Amino acid sequence: QVQLIESGGGSVRAGDSLRLSCTARARTFSSHAMGWFRQAPGKERELVARIRWSNGEPYYADSVKGRFSISRAKVGNTIYLQMNSLQPDDTAVYYCAAQRVGADRYDTWGQGTQVTVSS
Repeated sequence: QVQLIESGGGSVRAGDSLRLSCTARARTFSSHAMGWFRQAPGKERELVARIRWSNGEPYYADSVKGRFSISRAKVGNTIYLQMNSLQPDDTAVYYCAAQRVGADRYDTWGQGTQVTVSS
């Protein structure tokens, strides 16, 4: 019923920047929070950043603090992940996720977008 569409991934050099976008497409959409996860080959999926839908309060993993910034559009159902000072360890598939109002977990996931950072 809710589809999350990610875009903005690509292949860049260390020190470059990328901006990921995620749009929720649905007749109706009610979210408590939305976030970005990533999964690198051979590693577990990890939370990178999340944003509370009601007031825009962000959270960041320690590994990306000061480099990444999550935000939401003033209108509509789109969030962004601005990634600066990218490094090879950031290489992963990045997934957008949504936690609907009343849910205790992220229950809606996008297909993912590949980010590759070379040195």
